Amino acid sequence: MFLLYWGAQNWTQYSRKKMRLLLFLIICQRAIKNISSHSASNPNVILLMADDLGIGDLGCYGNRTLRTPNIDRLAKEGVTLTQHIAASPLCTPSRAAFLTGRYPIRSGMAAFSRVGVFLFSASSGGLPSEEITFSKLLRQRGYSTALIGKWHLGMSCESSNDFCHHPLSHGFDYFYGLTVTNLRDCKAGQGSVFLKGTEKSIVASIQIIGVTLVSLATVHFIGILKVPFQALGYCFLIIAISLVILLFFFHNFRYLNCFLMRNHQIIQQPLSYENLTQRLTKEAVQFIGRNTDAPFLLVLSYLHVHTALYASKNFTGKSKHGLYGDAVEEMDWSVGQILDVLEKSKLSNKTLVYFTSDQGAHIEEISSSGEVHGGYNGIYKGGKSMNWEGGIRVPGLLLWPGVIQAGAYIDEPTSNMDVFPTVIKLAGAQLPYDRIIDGHDLMPLLQGKIIQSKHEFLFHYCNAYLNAVRWHPRNSESIWKVFFFTPNFNPEDSNGCYDSHVCFCYGGFVTRHDPPLLFDLSRDPEEKVPLTPETESRFYEILHVILQAVDNHTKSLHAVPDQLSWDNLLWKPWLQPCCSSLFQSCYCDYESEDNLLEVHSG
Repeated sequence: MFLLYWGAQNWTQYSRKKMRLLLFLIICQRAIKNISSHSASNPNVILLMADDLGIGDLGCYGNRTLRTPNIDRLAKEGVTLTQHIAASPLCTPSRAAFLTGRYPIRSGMAAFSRVGVFLFSASSGGLPSEEITFSKLLRQRGYSTALIGKWHLGMSCESSNDFCHHPLSHGFDYFYGLTVTNLRDCKAGQGSVFLKGTEKSIVASIQIIGVTLVSLATVHFIGILKVPFQALGYCFLIIAISLVILLFFFHNFRYLNCFLMRNHQIIQQPLSYENLTQRLTKEAVQFIGRNTDAPFLLVLSYLHVHTALYASKNFTGKSKHGLYGDAVEEMDWSVGQILDVLEKSKLSNKTLVYFTSDQGAHIEEISSSGEVHGGYNGIYKGGKSMNWEGGIRVPGLLLWPGVIQAGAYIDEPTSNMDVFPTVIKLAGAQLPYDRIIDGHDLMPLLQGKIIQSKHEFLFHYCNAYLNAVRWHPRNSESIWKVFFFTPNFNPEDSNGCYDSHVCFCYGGFVTRHDPPLLFDLSRDPEEKVPLTPETESRFYEILHVILQAVDNHTKSLHAVPDQLSWDNLLWKPWLQPCCSSLFQSCYCDYESEDNLLEVHSG
């Protein structure tokens, strides 16, 4: 009896100790879970976007001659996406997709015309106000939001100060940068992108007009056909006025289109490249400093490495790849400054940092002196303006210490459209229910909760034309890609369209394929050898699945106004922003004046 009693007493005490220990472990587990969920909710978000940077330009993607230690640090301490895809191989549509999480064809930001991007500050097209950007939704959640650098999604609609397409109309509290883009024409001595791409067309047009007018005058004097002198006079007058307007516009392009804004005010017209990256970086650092106690969204959209190339004195001549390499290394320095201020402010563990490029490197960029001004796309074919992998496979680096895996590589198809649902969910906002969102939340993939991308299909558009489709079947390593047409390279044995400066999407600029070209990127990432029914037994079965997906995708599209129509693209004098007046050549430099005041006051 005594032994039974003693055993029961000790078992009771043991059970109580065990229960207490179990209870303690449960409490600790819940506390850790609460801490983890708290750190993973409402984080700061920093989105870094390069312009025309090749995936092969970075050390973390295999480059051994350019020095990018700060960008490489993102890869070392975070996640590297090895199959990160831009929604378009051109700036304007890619950036529209990035901000909205939707294919640009859905918002009217994909062109049916030859020109696929905005070129003038006084164009009337732009990202429609009906589109919902992640900046709008994060601002509604109490985030401070800023865009610093390049916008390239329009500015005004009907008057020069309605700012309907301006960043401040799309959810950003603060803007410092360019509303259009950096072009060769913006920097004296760098040539003209317009002459480079349209020289042959302009010469041919002038020749046709000249021959036509001379022919009309000749047949009139011979007497074969009577052409009223008044009509000929009007023709000459119209042509002369048109030429004068064109000459005036292109002569003054720098003043009319290349300017720096702070919010709605032009502060430097034309833009000065002196210490420009330092100024952009300083603005970014100051924005972070103003928001250390509240959640913020910072989009730092670099002008590097779009031409015109530039670099400050500290970086000029320091790289092994000329001015292009200098620009890449200066941008890397800027990334380092952002990471440093996060550490000093003890914000690193509370901040998601993302780095990418809007599309692949512009391989046709060669200066008038023959220096290569375009980047390197690694093993991948083609470049900017093309849906070969070199045009759309871009860097994808994400850093968030303690929340996402460190040093991990994910070789699954992801898209720059995925940023939208990812940051929306992290901020605790709701995804829009009244429209299709084509991006998917990256967090389950980044945290290892799933191993396969949610993108079974990705649709690759060349402007508004469906050019290619990528299919990653469930439970398969294969990644199939079909092309319905491909650009005609010139010269034929080259890797780009050097005669026209970029490749175009229709007519004689492309070759159509029936049946479509088929590649398996898991075996042939360089897209060297198209598969055939003889080399791939499931050739027609694969095409059938992809064509069915195309049919379903096409049915999901709805007609929207074309923001890149010729009417919306062309320069409209009444929309021209000018910080002084046209008679004063639209000149001002409040930026330099402010910097001088800071120096004197300091």
